[in-house]
Amino acid sequence: MIYGAEHKELIRSLTRFIDQEINPYVDEWEAAGEFPTHDLFKKLGAAGFLGVSKPEAFGGLGLDYSYSLAVAETLGQIHCGGVPMAIGVQTDMATPALARFGSDYVRETYLRPAISGEFVACIGVSEPGAGSDVANIKSHARKDGDDYVINGQKMWITNGTKADFMTMLVNTGDGPMHQSKSLIIVPMESPGITVARKLDKMGMRSSDTAQLYFEDVRVPARNLIGEEGKGFTYQMLQFQEERLWAAGAGLKPLEKAIADVIDYTRTREAFGKPLLDNQYIHFRLAELMTEVEELRSLTYRAVYDYVRDKDVTMLASMAKLKVGRLSREVADACLQYYGGMGFMNETPITRFYRDSRLTSIGGGADEVMLGIICKYMDILPKERRG
Repeated sequence: MIYGAEHKELIRSLTRFIDQEINPYVDEWEAAGEFPTHDLFKKLGAAGFLGVSKPEAFGGLGLDYSYSLAVAETLGQIHCGGVPMAIGVQTDMATPALARFGSDYVRETYLRPAISGEFVACIGVSEPGAGSDVANIKSHARKDGDDYVINGQKMWITNGTKADFMTMLVNTGDGPMHQSKSLIIVPMESPGITVARKLDKMGMRSSDTAQLYFEDVRVPARNLIGEEGKGFTYQMLQFQEERLWAAGAGLKPLEKAIADVIDYTRTREAFGKPLLDNQYIHFRLAELMTEVEELRSLTYRAVYDYVRDKDVTMLASMAKLKVGRLSREVADACLQYYGGMGFMNETPITRFYRDSRLTSIGGGADEVMLGIICKYMDILPKERRG
């Protein structure tokens, strides 16, 4: 497919890291509701896993995005969703625009330590009244001398209580919604930033998620990423990697859920025979595994085109839509086949059931993905085209 010998060596190295440094502690971190983000990220950075497709000039490996996909897919071997999501925010959500459009100053000051793992990053887009509706954000920044002064709030921020900086989307003008926004790097120790609360979530328990307030927060104007007013465009480009990452990271958990339920239903008997011998069950598992392979092919094709500078907006949206819906389908079916044990927290499927539900919401809800796909198919009603 798209993985050669170098990809496979990267996968082997990361797999060893996960087996030694992450999976033995996942249950402890899930129970605690957090993991040692800075310690783990420093280890990941030292091993080269946080910047595989970032510029060599700032500490990255300078490889193409297919290597980032290999990392995302391998992170799916972690025995929870929260830790890989936090890593993905660092590598594929908060830093792509910084790496691509940031000045040398801002990349040296923030991208380099993000790649080394010295800094933890978060991405500030969603707000209480603007989740998937990115254009409707209300946070704003006004120029005051050599600074921006930022006011507003951000919601559902992964790494929000641990982050050293936020890549924040704010309004910097009063013009058209898609031309009045900018991406600004905000140091999280800046006066005026308040962690309103650490959010209590259904799943992704080991990943911290916060609601944040910004009151007259001063940030140097040189922390602007790229050009003022181009933030919405930069964020839409950044979403491409986030959605490809989500599709890649979902593959291994889907395979594991199916493999685990096969092992269980092979040994669990009902009415004098293994559950797996029921045609409905083994046919259904065959259908689900077929869909996992369909998702893999779609994701690999999208990344293949992406590294060749093709527009993959529709394919990335399709992959994001598919991984979200398939995760819900697999989690529900597999949990059902465990019977009563499927409702027990000691059974791994329950964690997958809780964690995977976010996939159809975060990074653009299913309905937003469908709207993008319809736009590319040219079947949206005229009033919704734009």
